[in-house]
Amino acid sequence: MDGGVRSRQREQTRRTLLRESRPLFAERGYGAVGLAEIVRAAGVTKGALYHHFEGKADLFRAVLAEVQGEVAARVAATADAEDDPWARLLAGCKAFLTASTAPGVQRIMLVDGPAVLGWSEWRAMDEGASARHLVDALTDLVERGTIAPCPVEPLAHLLSGAMNEAALWLAGSARPDRDLDDAWAALARMLEAFRAR
Repeated sequence: MDGGVRSRQREQTRRTLLRESRPLFAERGYGAVGLAEIVRAAGVTKGALYHHFEGKADLFRAVLAEVQGEVAARVAATADAEDDPWARLLAGCKAFLTASTAPGVQRIMLVDGPAVLGWSEWRAMDEGASARHLVDALTDLVERGTIAPCPVEPLAHLLSGAMNEAALWLAGSARPDRDLDDAWAALARMLEAFRAR
């Protein structure tokens, strides 16, 4: 068997492990899912899992990166569909809130992510996936005079924290659609306060 075939098989095994573990982590949470269950669902051996990942936490890290990347891509696509920079910011923030309220996304990205990997690593991954886009959008708005001059980095962290907290609040909501609308209305009002008059 040549190296190209082996390489494709290794990549296929890795993708299978990610695909099969993701719904398990999303539905039941990191702590309730065992390695034996993951390899059984993927149809591979534990040795195959350890060939690709150092263990369950490393596999979860890869799943989290995948989820964060998908959310960031959805937010960027929604924001980029707007021509006006202010409309782009609003569309991106609303898209983040909406995407992060999906149950599998919430549990993996906002609940288990910080708990499993620790706050510092989770925050670094979050910044790598999407926080930079928020900083760029805010910087552009400050430079255009749409937002009054202010330090952008702390503003981005405050807005990111507000959106993450809103998504966690929505996770426990008995009426998620109505509460999503209410959360968005509150966030939009908060954002409006930053606009230059």
